[in-house]
Amino acid sequence: MHEWALAEAVISTVSQLAEKEGLNEVTEVKLKVGELQQIELDVLKFALSQLKTSKLLKNARFDIETVKAELKCRVCGYEWIFRKEKIDEDVAEAIHFIPEMAHTYIKCPNCGSPDFEIVRGRGVWLESVKGVK
Repeated sequence: MHEWALAEAVISTVSQLAEKEGLNEVTEVKLKVGELQQIELDVLKFALSQLKTSKLLKNARFDIETVKAELKCRVCGYEWIFRKEKIDEDVAEAIHFIPEMAHTYIKCPNCGSPDFEIVRGRGVWLESVKGVK
């Protein structure tokens, strides 16, 4: 149900932004979702479609893009792409709710260090909101 809470936050934020910008109707929302969030996109899309009930949002199209998770080892400098399929389901669930948990379970494939930075692919943000005044 994490996705429903996220959808509610997106709807609320888009509504506030649209009102601030003087939009009478929102036509397009571009949303970026970091891969480490492990959001079920189908559930998020469904939730958004069910929650966009206001006149302001009823015709809005939500374009959701997943941003691949890129990691960089702070010890050896190695950079790699996160692969969800290489971790077990319990670990994936922990990372889904708390992305910082990645440091507990993921190690650099080059040197084995758990000390890495998440370069990309974390968080959820609005890329843009378009509409009609």
